Amino acid sequence: MCGIVGIIGMQPVAPIILGALKRLEYRGYDSAGIATLNGGEILRRRAKGKLVNLERLLRESPLEGSIGIGHTRWATHGAPTERNAHPHATDRVAIVHNGIIENFRELRDRLSADGAAFVTETDSEVVAHLVTSYLDRGHSPRDAASAALSELEGAFALAIIFRDEEDLMIGARRGSPLAVGYGENTMYLGSDAFALAPMTNRVAFLEEGDRVEITHSGAVIFDAGGHTVERTVKITDVSAALVDKGNHRHFMAKEIFEQPEVIGHTLSEYLDPLRGTLRDVPLPADLASVPRITIVACGTAYYAGLVAKYWFEKYARISVEVDIASEFRYRDAALLEGGLAIFISQSGETADTLAALHYCRAHGQNILSIVNVTESSIARASDAIMPTFAGPEIGVASTKAFTCQLTALAVLAIRTGLARGVIAAADEARIVRTLMEVPRHVAEALTQDREIQKLSAEIAKARDVLYLGRGHNYPIALEGALKLKEISYIHAEGYAAGELKHGPIALIDEDVPVVV
Repeated sequence: MCGIVGIIGMQPVAPIILGALKRLEYRGYDSAGIATLNGGEILRRRAKGKLVNLERLLRESPLEGSIGIGHTRWATHGAPTERNAHPHATDRVAIVHNGIIENFRELRDRLSADGAAFVTETDSEVVAHLVTSYLDRGHSPRDAASAALSELEGAFALAIIFRDEEDLMIGARRGSPLAVGYGENTMYLGSDAFALAPMTNRVAFLEEGDRVEITHSGAVIFDAGGHTVERTVKITDVSAALVDKGNHRHFMAKEIFEQPEVIGHTLSEYLDPLRGTLRDVPLPADLASVPRITIVACGTAYYAGLVAKYWFEKYARISVEVDIASEFRYRDAALLEGGLAIFISQSGETADTLAALHYCRAHGQNILSIVNVTESSIARASDAIMPTFAGPEIGVASTKAFTCQLTALAVLAIRTGLARGVIAAADEARIVRTLMEVPRHVAEALTQDREIQKLSAEIAKARDVLYLGRGHNYPIALEGALKLKEISYIHAEGYAAGELKHGPIALIDEDVPVVV
């Protein structure tokens, strides 16, 4: 997950931003950079790799200025290079961006035709040029930012500074988190409260669709409709920020709301939206010739595998078997020589899944694992891995790890379909574009949070709940029932919709909610 920091202060901010970026290292990154204003001019320092490289560059060539933005980048569009590192800038604007701009190609083509000179492979650079285009037409910085934001599609967070505007910073949140920190004659933006913890303990969290205008003296926040709003300023402490829950009551809620961001990061590993293609990633076998796929996992990861079975069989026309690891390892499964065995695990340390992997290796299978921890036992024992990029999952009940597993499996199913000639190569760009829209759709679904809370208050009164689904939604029904049992201790069962009449319907009365 990329990290964003912005500061308007009364002293040089580059060293402070660097320290804040270090506190965001846990989010993962491949490059970093800082931009400041000095004498009204935009100055930048960027470096590939770890923050120590940026720190060395700043020692050699310091940045002056009391307003600045910083960023740790996890590449989504374009290679992890200094050129592609944030902040991105024109002669009038510098921006840092977290997330995905879905319509960047259309905007890039339009802006290029108007004379904009793009120098990176990223989607982020289009924001700098788009804001600049409005400035060039005579808009004020505030109006230019607002107009540009109205054109952007996707899930993202942004921080923007402007040449000759040393008392203005614009932030925006759509799908990715962003916090505003309040200090004495100093204001802050950050991806989370942990980044800001040593500098201020007064933090407000932007809500979906919010835009904020920051000056030395405070912040003005606008909601998605452009109306001025107040967001609660909370008092935090450093120890609490170390395990920051953001603007949420518990970690599970925080991790649910991180899904647009982490799904975007996982997609970016496997898709090249600039070219409209799937990236080439190492795989353990020729997908065109494997005779069968065997998927093995436990719990929520098993349900991800069940969903993937529908995808592989529909879009790649290949036979797929899905097994619970604790059963598979004991049933002496018959496997076709040269088959592909896929193992799914968030931690990569699930004992039953690891044992099943060793069984498959002993029986001539090609081993691919989908894991969130790339140094785990399952990852090390595999021929190849497809990492998910969910980040740390503190909540016991898996949420964002599940959707990242589905993301990786969806990409793999499409790659298999292309390899086997079931999906036409001409359709690849359309599919890539559709997949890149997923983070935005997830963010839109999460705006229904209040309505879902009202429904949950009714379901909380029940002793039994049924979940129904058909096709790939049947495993989702199973996962929904598992989550309800796991976190509320309410008895719940998931059924294939067509099976309701074969027994379960006898359990239904006016006190049994049914989720379809």
